[in-house]
Amino acid sequence: MPSWSNWSGSVVAETARLEAPADEAAVATLVREAAAAGTTVRVAGSGHSFVPVVPAAGAILSLDRLTGLLDSDPAACTATLYAGTKLHDATHLLWEHGLALPNQGDVDTQALAGAIATGTHGTGPAYGSISTRLVGVRLVTASGDLLDLDSADLLPALRVSLGLLGIMTRVTLACVPRYALRERVWQHPIDECLEQLEHTIASHDHYEFFWFPRSDIAESKALDPVDAEPETEDPPPLDGPGERVGWAHRIYPSVRKLRFNEMEYAVPAEAGPACFRAVRQRMKERHPKVGWPVEYRTLAADDAWLSPAFARATVTISVHQDAARPYREFFTDLEPIFRDFGGRPHWGKFHTSTRADLAAAYPRFEAFCALRREFDPAGRFLSPYLAGLFA
Repeated sequence: MPSWSNWSGSVVAETARLEAPADEAAVATLVREAAAAGTTVRVAGSGHSFVPVVPAAGAILSLDRLTGLLDSDPAACTATLYAGTKLHDATHLLWEHGLALPNQGDVDTQALAGAIATGTHGTGPAYGSISTRLVGVRLVTASGDLLDLDSADLLPALRVSLGLLGIMTRVTLACVPRYALRERVWQHPIDECLEQLEHTIASHDHYEFFWFPRSDIAESKALDPVDAEPETEDPPPLDGPGERVGWAHRIYPSVRKLRFNEMEYAVPAEAGPACFRAVRQRMKERHPKVGWPVEYRTLAADDAWLSPAFARATVTISVHQDAARPYREFFTDLEPIFRDFGGRPHWGKFHTSTRADLAAAYPRFEAFCALRREFDPAGRFLSPYLAGLFA
């Protein structure tokens, strides 16, 4: 029986079929076959989710053959791409057409469909996740039909939808003219970082820090636009403190040499510093051997129903552990702290939230569940894990 694993190896599952359809018609055929057989279908992107959103008994589909740029409109700053296009390829294609995303995370190996479906994001108090850039989508529905959607009424539900409303095969993104960034990285004691935090965030377009618990040092990273064109298309990455300038799509991503598991919660922006301090204290008291850093980022409020930043300015705090080491006890010990501060879990990262927890955390959760039942009454796109949360 075919098997599938996520990137970190924390989720492994057997499935009846692993498929890589060549085009949208083939995706639709596979969904119709699943409907006739009464089985389920899930899409696997790059496997960067740390919870079992993908495993399905019926079929797991890869969109790796549905890639590339379909259309761009530099005047309107929009572009349509196949949803299987990896972020690093998508951003290069946009750059070739004079466009860019206004914000990115520091990992760019995800497929567009997965990044949008789970709310993948970068940092910056004026910037939303990649999901907020979605202005149109083509879905393969639960009945195997192709449906183009760009309605302002539906987009807030579609923007972070975990593949539960249909299979995205192409997406239209609102972009900006391509631009360059200056990256500056520096290290300082964590107490100094926290004392300056409000001012530092306000002083930069994109700012984040990583706290290294064993040394109590913070590594800060700030990205800001520059007017001049970069001298090189592909500046070498920084291995530590320093500066570099390059096109945005080359500056945002970082190389991830080690595999890990991750938990991320989004808390109201005003609660971010206090929440981080509580996490820091808990780690020092109970988990002194953990060496992986804790990441602190910011996000603008948005209107996506299942977005962790729905209707509130947000701080996200992420904790990590080596993929080869136990992580559940560590993560679950910290999780109540995030909840105490009104935290909402990242959909693609570890959490133990129940349906009741999610309904309390996400104001539009039940509205999304009702829409999911309308789009997929037979639960064709539900994994066993997601059925426990959304059915």
